[in-house]
Amino acid sequence: MQTYKIFESKHHQWLVFGRDPEKPNKIIDTNQYMVVTKNNALLMDPGGIELFSVMLAAIVKHVPIEKITHLFASHQDPDIISSLGLWDQALPDATLHSPWLWEGFIRHFGMDNIEYSPIPDEGYPLRIDDANLTFIPAHYLHSSGNFNVYDEEAKILMSGDIGAAIEGADAPLYVENFDEHCQKMTMFHQRWMPSNRAKNDWVERVSKLEIDMMCPQHGRIFKGDDVKRFLDWFYKLEVGTALANKT
Repeated sequence: MQTYKIFESKHHQWLVFGRDPEKPNKIIDTNQYMVVTKNNALLMDPGGIELFSVMLAAIVKHVPIEKITHLFASHQDPDIISSLGLWDQALPDATLHSPWLWEGFIRHFGMDNIEYSPIPDEGYPLRIDDANLTFIPAHYLHSSGNFNVYDEEAKILMSGDIGAAIEGADAPLYVENFDEHCQKMTMFHQRWMPSNRAKNDWVERVSKLEIDMMCPQHGRIFKGDDVKRFLDWFYKLEVGTALANKT
């Protein structure tokens, strides 16, 4: 498991874990993000059950395990949070922030010790020490209850499946050629994203934010002008193509 620091200030830092060369070939590659503050850490979309041991080994190189006091699951998929039952045994005092819609489903992954904080449809702010984060609604992109995480100081949007690309574990961390990268994103967004109305509503909402980096759960990170290029590309893209192709 590779670890990269993508932001650092006097208040907090962002780490991304991914590009695991030991990952089984038939498991989709994922990015796991963590915000580290003075006394706490927020682990976002911590990954599937098969990733737990390598994630734990990677994390403890940077923070003691008891410092992880917050988890975030953007939605209910197994590549997002099926490791929950193991984190539940490892973390002595943690809260999971996740959509209210999925609480009864996510608890099937095992959850006896971690506290569930249901995120209402409109989202909510989360202050961890001196870091101010906000859970931004991204419903139907692709899950019907779905959130992103926005950091106003770092100007980072952790965008979950939005901006995802299907690539190997040896892919670069950042988008290098946007036009070429579109080819890796098109099918994913057309098939996994069901609603043009929800897509355009999200684009209009996040376009009001200052975003220097957009960080998806799969594939590469968008920086600088590539963030706006993605928003423009996504707004024009027709999604929900399984119905469009049905005869």
